[in-house]
Amino acid sequence: MTLNSFEEGGDGGGPSECDGQYHLNKYNIVALSTRWYNNGNRCLKHINIYYKGRSTRAKVVDECDSNGGCANDIVDASSGVWADLQISESSPEYGKVQITWSDE
Repeated sequence: MTLNSFEEGGDGGGPSECDGQYHLNKYNIVALSTRWYNNGNRCLKHINIYYKGRSTRAKVVDECDSNGGCANDIVDASSGVWADLQISESSPEYGKVQITWSDE
């Protein structure tokens, strides 16, 4: 899982692919790499994210383009997701961790 901004002017680029809107990073939202995004079939659905015995739920709002710089098998998550998983900004893990996830 990597950190991503979904707000206007953030590092996520343009508006989200699923709904054409920007989103506040305080919400639990994610972009999935191309294969997992599955041509939009997961758009606006929720996934469960698991990390070190903790879990949270997040809405899929965008595609993380595997051909445009996003690695395969990546979940790009808002700061809200990181906070829910109790990974603080001061942690050396903040920004990139190995997680598992499932469809809801």
